[in-house]
Amino acid sequence: MAFDGTWKVDRSENYDKFMEKMGVNIVKRKLAAHDNLKLTITQEGNKFTVKESSAFRNIEVVFELGVTFNYNLADGTELRGTWSLEGNKLIGKFKRTDNGNELNTVREIIGDELVQTYVYEGVEAKRIFKKD
Repeated sequence: MAFDGTWKVDRSENYDKFMEKMGVNIVKRKLAAHDNLKLTITQEGNKFTVKESSAFRNIEVVFELGVTFNYNLADGTELRGTWSLEGNKLIGKFKRTDNGNELNTVREIIGDELVQTYVYEGVEAKRIFKKD
């Protein structure tokens, strides 16, 4: 339940390098740096609903812990994977459907912030959100 609420991106660390490694072109990277991403997260048992609202798109993602699902990034990259809860961390393990490379994500509450960490091909980035 700690993840419940609306979170607005406050700052990013190494996000441009991460997107570059993911193959996102420079125009989309520059736009994504100012996407004003907002996440609205609700949890009911093992089921999570995440509403993503940004300058690029508005979508709703529903997933159940441990159940494999498909997800498309804002740039169109297709992923397949699962989320699990380990302690107070949401752990996402995904594979790109185009090349099989792994994208790992961790969402955790640190203080009053939601920190989302991404790791792809050895490049780590963070997006830090504040409660809206």
